[in-house]
Formats: sequence, C-alpha cells, structure tokens
Amino acid sequence: MSALDALDEQQREAASTLRGPVAILAGAGTGKTRAITHRIAHGVDTGAYTPSRLLALTFTTKAAGELRGRLRALGVQGVVARTFHAAALSQLNYFWPTVAGDVAPKIIDNKVRMLAHAADGLGMRLDTATLRDVAAQIEWRKVTMRSIDAYAALGRSVGRLGTDALVALMGAYESLKDERRQLDFEDVLLACAGMLEGEPKVATAVREQYRHFTVDEYQDVSPLQNRLLELWLGNRRDLCVVGDASQTIYSFTGADARFLLDFERTHQDAKVVRLERNYRSEPAIVDAANALMKGRPGALTLVANGSGEDAPVPRVAAYADETAEAEAVAAAIEKQIADGAGPDEIAVLYRIHAQSATLQQALAARGIATTVLGGTRFFDMPEVRQAVLGLRGAAVAPDSTSFAADLVPGRTREDAVRIANVRDVLRGLGHTEEAPEAGGALRSGWEARQAILRLAEEAPRGTTLRTFADDLLARAKDQHEPALKTVTLATVHAAKGLEWPHVHVAGAAEGLMPISYATTMEQIDEERRLVYVAITRAARTLSVTWARGSGRMEREPSRFLGEILGPRALREGAGSAVLRPPEA
Repeated sequence: MSALDALDEQQREAASTLRGPVAILAGAGTGKTRAITHRIAHGVDTGAYTPSRLLALTFTTKAAGELRGRLRALGVQGVVARTFHAAALSQLNYFWPTVAGDVAPKIIDNKVRMLAHAADGLGMRLDTATLRDVAAQIEWRKVTMRSIDAYAALGRSVGRLGTDALVALMGAYESLKDERRQLDFEDVLLACAGMLEGEPKVATAVREQYRHFTVDEYQDVSPLQNRLLELWLGNRRDLCVVGDASQTIYSFTGADARFLLDFERTHQDAKVVRLERNYRSEPAIVDAANALMKGRPGALTLVANGSGEDAPVPRVAAYADETAEAEAVAAAIEKQIADGAGPDEIAVLYRIHAQSATLQQALAARGIATTVLGGTRFFDMPEVRQAVLGLRGAAVAPDSTSFAADLVPGRTREDAVRIANVRDVLRGLGHTEEAPEAGGALRSGWEARQAILRLAEEAPRGTTLRTFADDLLARAKDQHEPALKTVTLATVHAAKGLEWPHVHVAGAAEGLMPISYATTMEQIDEERRLVYVAITRAARTLSVTWARGSGRMEREPSRFLGEILGPRALREGAGSAVLRPPEA
C-alpha cells in the first residue's frame, strides 16, 4: 500500500512533492498532519529521504510525539521529530565541550525566581505578577532578536516600571545569569544560532546530519526560530513548511506569520499547495468561520466535506450575567450527555483563565466532571505517578492472578492477567468502581486512574503487564496523554490544534472577544483569529454565548458576531440567533 493512498487530490499533491522548498497552506481540519506524515513516508518509501537525516520541527513536545507515533503507524522509524528548543539544546550539549572546552551551561528552571533575585539586587520590590510580565518582555525581546539597547528605544514599560527601570532589571537579570553560568529558554536558541554562525565545523556537521526539514505550524515561528532554521539549512532547499495564517494567535510572544505569507517570494521556485477541504466541521460551522476571515491576508476558503442536512444549526445566545451564562452552558451539556454524547466529546472554550471557575462550578453542580487544560499534566499527577510505579513493580513480581481469566470473560489468559493486575494495583491505591461526586482533586484522581484502566483494557491483544508498563513510560516521555472521560474547559490558546464533536464558546462579548486591552488593528485581528480558532475546533455542534452584565459592568455582544451574522442580526434585547452568515 502506497503512502499516497487514501489522500485527497490536494493532500496527494503535497505529499508527492518531495524536493525543493514547499509551503503547504493548510486550513483548519484539512488534514495537515496526515499530509506531512504521508509526505515523509512517501519520501522514505521511494528512497528520497533517509529517516535519520530528516528533522521535523514542531512547537510542542506533544506534537512531536504525535508525529513520531503517526510515522511509526506508517512503518517509518528513525525520523527526528523535536521542538525547536529540543533540537537546539541537543546540538548545544553535543558541540559545546568541543567548542568551549567545558560542559554546556545549565538551563534556568524558573525565570521569575531569578528575576526576583535580580530585582532584590537593585533594591526593587516587585510582586509576582509584575515579574511574570517582565519575564514575558525578556522572552519577546530575545525571540524578536533585539538587544537591550534596541528594546530600550521602544520606550516600553511594565506596570509601575518605567523604561529605565525595566531596562536596568533586564541588564541585572542577564548579569546574574552569566555569573551563575546559566541559560534561559530563549538563550538556547540564541546560543545555538551563534555557535552555527561562529563555528564553521559545527555548521558543516549539523548540515551533514540533517538534509531535509519539515516545519509544522510555520505561522507561529519567531524571527529567532526562523534564523536558526536558515542556519540549519545553509544553502540547501529541501524545506517543507506547513501552516495557516488564519491561526496565528501567538503574535504577542513574537510569532510572525509573514514568514509563511512571504514564503513564495523569499524562496525561489517554491511550490505552494493549498489544503482547503475541511473534514472536521459541519457546513454551517465552516460557513461561520469563512465569514469571519473573509478578505483577511492569507485566509483560505474552507470547503465542507459533507452536506450538513441533518446537523444542528450553530446558535448564539445572550444571558443576564456570567452566572446565568454558565448555568445555561452546563444545562446544555447535561442534555448532550443525556442524549448520548460522551463527556470527553464536549469542550467549553473561553478567552481567559478567570472564566473557568464559574463554568466549572456550574458543571460540578450538575455532577459533570471537568478537566481544565493547562493544569497539571496527566503523567505529572500524583495518582498517575503512583500507578505507574505500582504497575512497574507488579510487572516484575511473580504472577499471582491465576484466576484472572475467569474475571475477564472473552479474553486470552495473557490479556486477562494484564487487566486483572492493573485493576488490583489501582484498587490498592484507593481506586473504586464508582466515581466520587464531581469536582475537586478526588474526582480528578479517580478519572486519571480510570483512564489507565481503559488503556489496559484497550491494549493490543497479547500485551503483557511488563509491556503495558513500558508503554506508559513511553507515553509519559512523549506526553501522549490518554483522553479522560470529562468535559474539557480551555482557553482558546490552549485548545489550538485540538477538536471536539461539541463545542461551547463562552464569553463572546466586547472586553473578552476581543479582549479589552486589544486596541490596535493588529491586536484586533489577532483576537479575530482567536475566535476563528475557537469556531473551527467544533465538528458537529457549536454554541456561542455571552453575558450582558459582569458585576456592575454592562457588555455588548462581540463585534465578531456581527461580522458573521450581519449588522442587523443581533438586535438589542435579542436572546438568541442562528449563527449563520446571511448569505448562507
């Protein structure tokens, strides 16, 4: 079976273009990961690529793990899939002893803590929130490749810190870091770039190792990351970038979509392939997304794959305040679950973390368990760590479950022993058959252990307990987390790259979407793209809600709803409307 089989025409064009600079402009839900993994597999199958000489760059460790997993499923082993930082750190650690005659500096694990020490040295007393904001400015300065002097010329301030004080603190931070012989996260990229620029032998070795490059989410690269990519490439042209300008939502951290938008101009004879057939969302959802981005730079026009004849119509509804809005969302989710939807098929998306508490409380009041994205990672949870340790211990202990085959009818003895052992270990850690009441750490721990049990039950036939325990360790390393049977609560930023059958977008009001501090046209456009990302996470159903009041503050519906619906659709006092463009 060819790696090009089961691809649509545009995906096949992308996957079969193996040489030269290639840009795959992939809209939401169009199968970009499928296209790039099949492209790599096709290159390996035809002998165009040697797996170990291909570097696939992603923006998260989880995305890198998913890429490796998909390639393994296609029979491809040995491709190096890493984040920019992981690739740079690996090269830094390898070459530093040769270049500098010493081991590489250690990486700071907490930038805010070191900033606090630097502030103390200057006699500044700053709260944690201010220190976090300063840390963000340091990160932005570095990824946009600005010196401290160049940053000072911008005249920025953070809270009560004027430009002079802010620049002084940045200087003190860098001095303290140098004294302690440490690097921060952004220094890793800067140091790797400097090493490649200043050491020809290192550049030659790296370019000999990696001949072909694939970059996912290219719209999110910063000037520093793009510079490092250019240094890795040298004068070669085997570069494939994948992205969607309409999903650029990290400009505030230094991401610059112009590298994607200008790719055809900056790379001679570049091949550009557009993926616009959306396989995720119902047509009415696709129509709303298209209406929001119509005429925007680099916007793709998505084409729905189905007719949508029997699909529920997306709706927008207004409520008196945020409590009433949260209760309405919780009631709608309760009905969806009663009608057969799994909790893990439902997500509630919002602009800022502060919105999650009211929503979580409303769902807990109805006995609906939730998981908040951006919280503790699955494999970092104490309950999960305990379970993994317990399973590793049980895997090397003598088999004492000779009765297991009778406990799990229909299974082979090997499968039954595995499942029974996992149940026994989890029970020993306090796991029960019945879930505790929704809400709180107790329910979160129960859901995590239950997810491990499901993994044991769904493991391939013949998997031993030892193999299962090893697989859990591999999952932890790749951050390949199992799905919990809970409703997901997430900011739109955290939800990027994910999808659910049923999505509720809460807080679609001025001041939240767009956020109140978005004042420039560029910032408003970024907020529009956030709403686009939120809408396109939904596959089957989509609801959008907003509250007319927040405390003593009165709110208006988001201007973006007006752009989708038309200027007359949201009349003052209207309780709800169909979320569909007038021409749809």
